[in-house]
Amino acid sequence: METIAKELDVSVILPVYNERGHLKAEIDRVRAALSASSYSFEIIVIDDGSDDGSELDLPLIPDIRLIRHSVNRGSGAARRTGTRAAYGRVVVWTDVDMTYPNDEIPWLVDQLEGSDHVVGARRTEEGTLKLLRMPAKWFIRKLASYLTETDIKDLNSGLRAFRRDVALQYVHHLPNGFSCVTTLTMSFLANGYAVTYVPIDYFPRAGRSKFHWLKDTRRYILQVIRMTLSYNPLKVFLPVGGVLFLIGATKLGFDWTSRDFRLSTNTLLVFFAALQVTTIGLLADLVVRSTKTPQSVEPV
Repeated sequence: METIAKELDVSVILPVYNERGHLKAEIDRVRAALSASSYSFEIIVIDDGSDDGSELDLPLIPDIRLIRHSVNRGSGAARRTGTRAAYGRVVVWTDVDMTYPNDEIPWLVDQLEGSDHVVGARRTEEGTLKLLRMPAKWFIRKLASYLTETDIKDLNSGLRAFRRDVALQYVHHLPNGFSCVTTLTMSFLANGYAVTYVPIDYFPRAGRSKFHWLKDTRRYILQVIRMTLSYNPLKVFLPVGGVLFLIGATKLGFDWTSRDFRLSTNTLLVFFAALQVTTIGLLADLVVRSTKTPQSVEPV
């Protein structure tokens, strides 16, 4: 590995929580791929409170920067810590569970030419509980695509490369859990940065998955909505206000035809609710636009 300088080309962030048995093989694969490239680099390993023996193996692995969390704080917290500590102009996020083609990291970094963020879009789904995960991921991806007005190929891929100077503006938004990857993607998209998707292979996981399909799916959905409210609240409030208005209009038609043009109280309440939701959306949009800082979108 290259000697750490004030600035390097690439920093690879590897969050680790109970991954004993394949740690060294995966880290060696990352190191070998980058050593064969023209990039100067560092490998930052975040031990996120491991207690399966990984914490004993990591200090024995050479040429890595090891940062420890005393307790398990989550994948997002580990990636946030690593990104802030990185020296590289480009930061790469990936996992050490053998699922991603980490030998292709130099190629992934190459794809940043003319872009700010490159996401490895998985060709297949190899996770556990595929019948439950795939519909949930499809729904979340379509929701995020609608809310950001872009075609998102893979919202929560763990393999990605991005400009560190841009990401540092948004790392404080990253939640502690798996939805950190969703948050970073939407932060780049919502602020006008170029996000590119490149197809990658995806392999069965080594070891036991920490992903809980119900709990983490709920967190993904809430985080997508939360991010949209932070950047484009009208995408949430206007549809809700529109639905309420249509319900009110339908109820109004029913009142006119069945009650001799007399309005019922609940019809008025529905119209008031539609007006309130729309007004709140407009006010939220005004606040977002007045507090948003213009960003530079010059590619690396």
